[in-house]
Amino acid sequence: MTYNIHHCNPPSAGTKIDVEAIAAVINKEKPDFVALQEVDVNTDRSGKGLNQAQQLAKLTGMKFYFSKAIDHQGGDYGVAVLSRFAIIDSARFILPIDNAIGGEVRTIAAVTAEISKGKKVIFASTHLDLKAPNRLTQAELIVKHFGDASYPMILGGDFNDKPDGPAIAYLDQHFTRSCKQNCLPTIPVENPNRTIDFVMFKPQSAITAISTRVIDEKYASDHLPVVVELKVK
Repeated sequence: MTYNIHHCNPPSAGTKIDVEAIAAVINKEKPDFVALQEVDVNTDRSGKGLNQAQQLAKLTGMKFYFSKAIDHQGGDYGVAVLSRFAIIDSARFILPIDNAIGGEVRTIAAVTAEISKGKKVIFASTHLDLKAPNRLTQAELIVKHFGDASYPMILGGDFNDKPDGPAIAYLDQHFTRSCKQNCLPTIPVENPNRTIDFVMFKPQSAITAISTRVIDEKYASDHLPVVVELKVK
């Protein structure tokens, strides 16, 4: 699953933080991995001393790894991974922004997990910038970091780019998206009209996409979650 959780703030609920609502969406689907974006840790708006990635891991019975992107309201804000499997390694990578045009620092949270005896995969979550030039540079860095990865890799995220956008076009040269044609829109939750949340993987020789579904869940976040079934050969 990949899910931009809008810091667990349902858009229709004012300033309410509802971690349980996000957890319920995840628990209903029972994914092995979840790529989370817009995650708060110890912020004023979401609760001092509260780690949303940790809370979601506890509510779903999964392991977690959080990657900070920026300071926010006295705490941290970024992306995270939830894993049904034990996390045997983890890494955080900062994605670049062009100082001439500005933008918000973004990162990747990547974990290595053993999904069966002797079979390991890398699963990662990211959230690319709103500005197109930054997105392309960030896509290039993702490929640079993981181009020679030792294990098959699955990447989920909010890419802020449509299927025909330059960042996705670049990533398509190195990854295989689970949905290539007629991908359903993922935002907004009411009358969605843009597809910007994807799951992709590499190499194609090691992973096969079985199905891709966009979950019609309108309350918990401002994005619809995407659930993908993959077969690791």
